[in-house]
Amino acid sequence: MKCSKCDKEAITFIRYNGTWLCREHFMNFVEKRVKKEVRKQPFPRGVIAVALSGGKDSIVATYLMHKITEKDASREVHAITVDEGIDGYRDKTIKIAEKFCNEYGIPHHIISFKEEYGFTLDDISKVRRELAECTYCGVFRRQCINKVAESIGAKAIAMGHNLDDVAQTILMNFVRSDVERMARMAPHRKVQPGLIPRILPLRSIPEKEATLYAYLMGFEISEDECPYAVRAMRGIYRDFIMDLEKNHPGSRHSILKSFLELEDCIRSKYPPAQLKACGICGQPTSEQVCMACQLREKIMERIK
Repeated sequence: MKCSKCDKEAITFIRYNGTWLCREHFMNFVEKRVKKEVRKQPFPRGVIAVALSGGKDSIVATYLMHKITEKDASREVHAITVDEGIDGYRDKTIKIAEKFCNEYGIPHHIISFKEEYGFTLDDISKVRRELAECTYCGVFRRQCINKVAESIGAKAIAMGHNLDDVAQTILMNFVRSDVERMARMAPHRKVQPGLIPRILPLRSIPEKEATLYAYLMGFEISEDECPYAVRAMRGIYRDFIMDLEKNHPGSRHSILKSFLELEDCIRSKYPPAQLKACGICGQPTSEQVCMACQLREKIMERIK
């Protein structure tokens, strides 16, 4: 098939808008939407941190944020990698992240669960009991990224969440009737003391398009899935949305659009919580002791 925009041979078909695209027009298609997302979201001057795991989405997000700011003297991109301590998995992706940052001259910061909390995710897995590893990991990862971002003076943190991820999160919160959690979804428009706001440059990019972009750019990426993801509830919603999109192209965009239509109402009903410093670690929290410290105490008791 020929590209819908020129006479070159197409490399992909975009089902939700019915166009065939060659390599050049596909790359432009992705980059144009990312730039549009960045313009729509809070994009402060200064250091912009990107959470870089070494997977396709984080690599693409880091590269595109670097490309967008490359000639902008008022902004500088840094990458943050969290080493959760997953033997045979995270060590490989850290090497990929380091190599990528060296190639593009991006300052790279690594923080580990072991150094911050005294244990790895592998250690947590042995004593986790009723909670899945992802529950612990999500809490500790968010705190680690925020701590590094704060230490380097970052004004925003860009996450590599793609359209599939965002649609899954929206649906999960609706099904669980957790509307208040939806009000806290990124991108964050209100800056709270000690909490670096997050942005989502890939919010409108489907996972397969991010994968194809990474492939066409020749990026080295990790395609391995976290070994603990099998117990994550998100997988159920991922499979459902994949089937929905297969039978009804554009469903992911519709889920996101529906949320955006309701966003102002949700955020006005559930304004950001009043944050204070955790009594143990000093990180921002709505409670006397943050969730990370609460979970850390439980793990340390079980490890003993």
